[in-house]
Amino acid sequence: MGRDFSYIARRCERAVVAAYRDLRVKGVADINAFMACTTLYRVHHPEASVDEARRLVAEWIDHHVARGASGPTGGCDCSERASPLPAATIRQRRSA
Repeated sequence: MGRDFSYIARRCERAVVAAYRDLRVKGVADINAFMACTTLYRVHHPEASVDEARRLVAEWIDHHVARGASGPTGGCDCSERASPLPAATIRQRRSA
């Protein structure tokens, strides 16, 4: 449907950027897509304030969507990193 954001390490960041892009492609207004993505971030991080969520979402959208940059961003100190291994492989290794 658009650019691939699989290179983004943080799951929350990747989810926010992909959701924003998908909403915009479907014709959702910028502010509504932004508000939805702020809510999505807070689902991943309920401890975050609304202001913190807005700041991070705005930073990520600007970086990945508006500027099309692919380098790392600042952002949350999330330890929730995407694993390079498929989930089935991880489960197999854990049960071994």
